[in-house]
Amino acid sequence: MQALVPVFEETVLPHLDAAYNLARWLTRNDRDAEDVVQESFLRALRHFRTFKGGDARPWLLAIVRNTCYTWLKHNRFPEEETIGDDYKHPHAEDASDPETLLLRETDRRLLRSALQRLPKEFLEVIVLREFEELSYKQIAEVIQIPTGTVMSRLSRARRRLAQILSNCDDNSARAEVLV
Repeated sequence: MQALVPVFEETVLPHLDAAYNLARWLTRNDRDAEDVVQESFLRALRHFRTFKGGDARPWLLAIVRNTCYTWLKHNRFPEEETIGDDYKHPHAEDASDPETLLLRETDRRLLRSALQRLPKEFLEVIVLREFEELSYKQIAEVIQIPTGTVMSRLSRARRRLAQILSNCDDNSARAEVLV
């Protein structure tokens, strides 16, 4: 096992940010995501011998996804799953103009709120495709569904997301989303 650790670190550790990002969106909590990622990496290390080579990212994200759902089943009631206002995407750009910063933050909050309203099966494909930039084939491997189903879910997720965001155009809906 110790001989595998350096290879594991070289192969899997570069995907730590992607693992955390997926766990963060699925658990909707920073500390829970950290716990899930830690458990996922332990599982990945234990089962590293089963990794058949190639791109480790989909393999690891499948472990993270499964660990998340197992963790959620044992630790949460469905109505407890909310995301805090303090979450900021780790790759958010900074700007020096206060008005621009306010507009970006408002847009982030709207998008984050809209994403929260998506069913889990839509949220995970959006996160894996748009944030983690996985291919349809890689998403199919992670979620263990056919590629056509990935494409269908992604299309429906985008439509639903656009619908939620278009409903935010009037001020009352926008205020509701921001709360």
